[in-house]
Amino acid sequence: MLRLVLRLVAGLLISTLALTTIAFAGTSTEGKKLPPKPGDDYVPLCLPNGRCYWAPRSTVEIPQDKQTQGKKPAKSTTRRPESVCFDGGAARSCTSDPGNWSNSHQCYLQRLSPQPPKSDPSWQGHTDGAIWSCVREQGIRFVTRWIWLPGRPDTVVIDPVTLAYQAIGEMQLAPPLVKTAPAPDQIGLVNMPVWLWVTKTDNTWGPIVRSASVPGLTVTVTARAKAINWSMGDGKTVRCEGPGTPYDASMGVKSSPTCGHRYVKTSHKLPNCKYPVTAVAQWEINWQSTLGDSGQISLTQQAATQLRIGEAVPVLVDPDGRAATAPPKAGC
Repeated sequence: MLRLVLRLVAGLLISTLALTTIAFAGTSTEGKKLPPKPGDDYVPLCLPNGRCYWAPRSTVEIPQDKQTQGKKPAKSTTRRPESVCFDGGAARSCTSDPGNWSNSHQCYLQRLSPQPPKSDPSWQGHTDGAIWSCVREQGIRFVTRWIWLPGRPDTVVIDPVTLAYQAIGEMQLAPPLVKTAPAPDQIGLVNMPVWLWVTKTDNTWGPIVRSASVPGLTVTVTARAKAINWSMGDGKTVRCEGPGTPYDASMGVKSSPTCGHRYVKTSHKLPNCKYPVTAVAQWEINWQSTLGDSGQISLTQQAATQLRIGEAVPVLVDPDGRAATAPPKAGC
């Protein structure tokens, strides 16, 4: 009887050790083949039969001595929930040799290459989409079947930022529509006000909203220009927190109330006798996903023009009362 009790106690200890191995693999996976790690917040789990896979850290009981005490999480403007793959109610590796796990189809999916001929029954009479292999483990063997899907399945793990940039591409953001007074075909004067502004449209100033989606995830992006940095060609930069104020002849020689400049030298010594002017629009882009992710992206768009700046020509009067103007400077 004593021997039987000892055997039962030993069996319980072995079972407890096996469960501990399942709860947290630690370094016990050395030398064992694992599929690619699906994310930073995954830990390896090993079954008593020696098979290992990745599981979300949130579903794993980590021993206290393995936890980091007193360390605050790093701050980030982007919050990303974990991607979890479930086989029924159990966590499963999202990536394996047969493909990527699909929660909706409950199998590993992989697009067939090459695709079977359209006459194959797996197409079910469809001519679009693609045929995928659906692999599921049943007991000690794998069962494979072919299924038709109209588009990308929910196995495609896409970073929300990737979808955000896809939505930005659909916005077709364009360079700012630059306007100045004096205009490029006119001549301004030294120490006289130059007005600077841009014409607002959806894709040159915003706001503009677009969305991009994959099965189970949609990212909505809102973009608007925040400011314009004007490089005036004379070494000066003017930052305008807005599109600027359009000039009207009724303004006379007043300075722009929102965005302007004054040149202190003429442009006659410059190529084409003009100052090169560059306007860089700074875009502020915010995105939000249906899974709770959020973030911000900064982009710029640039446009250029040229301004010719001269000086007032003095009028000379000789003793005989005849008026004459000073000769123009060479080159302009």
